[in-house]
Amino acid sequence: MSTYIKRKRDGRIQIKSGNKGERVIRWTIVLFIVFTVMAFMFFDYGQLEIMSAIVETAHNLKIMFLQPALSHFGWGEAVYQVGVTLGLAVLSTVLGAVIALFLALMAATNLSKEWISKTVRILVAFVRAVPTVLWVLIFAIAAGLGSEAAVLGMLFHSVAYLVKAFSEAFEEVDAGIIEALRATGCSWWHIVTHAVLPSTFTYLLSWTFLRFEINFSVAVAMGAAAGAGGIGYELFMASGFYFDLGEVGFITYAILLIAIMLELLSTRLKNRYFAASAVE
Repeated sequence: MSTYIKRKRDGRIQIKSGNKGERVIRWTIVLFIVFTVMAFMFFDYGQLEIMSAIVETAHNLKIMFLQPALSHFGWGEAVYQVGVTLGLAVLSTVLGAVIALFLALMAATNLSKEWISKTVRILVAFVRAVPTVLWVLIFAIAAGLGSEAAVLGMLFHSVAYLVKAFSEAFEEVDAGIIEALRATGCSWWHIVTHAVLPSTFTYLLSWTFLRFEINFSVAVAMGAAAGAGGIGYELFMASGFYFDLGEVGFITYAILLIAIMLELLSTRLKNRYFAASAVE
């Protein structure tokens, strides 16, 4: 908290106290509001019929979410397509987590030399700056449309994402523990396996599952864009070619159900790990 002294015209002194961070946040919110209002002012409302749009949108939402149904493929095909999408997400996440684990050990400042850490961080920052969708499209051009392009694109971004998350978790390990093990003559790998990984396993698991959920969403989106197939391709066909709102609603519910199941699985695994740690 900082204090400001302001002298008025009549000679009186006014003392103000405030926080610079609070003022920055306040002005940022004000600018966002101003820009949002300006954006709405520049919209072209000439062809918009508000009441008609509201009625049609409500009707479409009713069909989509209250009357979901499969029309162009059956339950067996739906389960298979969901499995394809999950397979793409699992493959890219597992491979990405394994690669990221070793790169994160080199990126962590408390486990690696400074020049190695900076080199790895710069490389993964470059990869992370490019969106996942763009990486998928790049590999789709290089390797052709298909599941390979989707997996490679998601793998690239997953590695960069998890390297940052894992390395920050490794750097939170108590420096005293690492120094004590080094003083006793422990090797670098012994320190990693007996101090760093056990104390950060929960964070690694949480970040990996979070990335898995992200990859599942990306796999849905890339089902049509990269020709990877899966439930995303069926969603694209139902919405862009068949205009079947009932089928769109069914696929949306299926994706939502999978996302909820993944979240429950993640929570259960973390709780089981905590329980096992408490017993030990």
